[in-house]
Amino acid sequence: MLKPLTLLTTVTTVTLLIGCSNGDQTMQDRSTLPCANKPNCVSTQDSREKFSLAPYTLTPLATLDAIEIAALSLGRAKTAEKQPNYLRVEYTSKVFRFVDDLELRIEGNQLIVRSESRTGHSDFGVNRERADALRRALKEAGLI
Repeated sequence: MLKPLTLLTTVTTVTLLIGCSNGDQTMQDRSTLPCANKPNCVSTQDSREKFSLAPYTLTPLATLDAIEIAALSLGRAKTAEKQPNYLRVEYTSKVFRFVDDLELRIEGNQLIVRSESRTGHSDFGVNRERADALRRALKEAGLI
């Protein structure tokens, strides 16, 4: 009887540690990298159809601060990193607390956008939906 209890405790502890490790990670800027070959990422820098996003052309009104406000308005989001032309926003799923990273970089009048799940193979289209929602929010704000 003791062994199943020990196993259950070990599995629970490992699950909690993995779950807690999804947030607040120190990450390298991957905004200009193409997606890996998993259907949990979309990017303006990836030319493959299932991963690619149409360009986001910025208006003269666009600033990183204004873009950040639009990105945070999508819900369950927090700014994880901000530099002069780079922003990484973390989105946490409601039920399982999975973390996705939205990386945004301003280069000239273009906004590089990359949205990717940290864990799992498929995201069931969540990152593409987020990128589309960001595009709508940026248009409504007059930023693209």
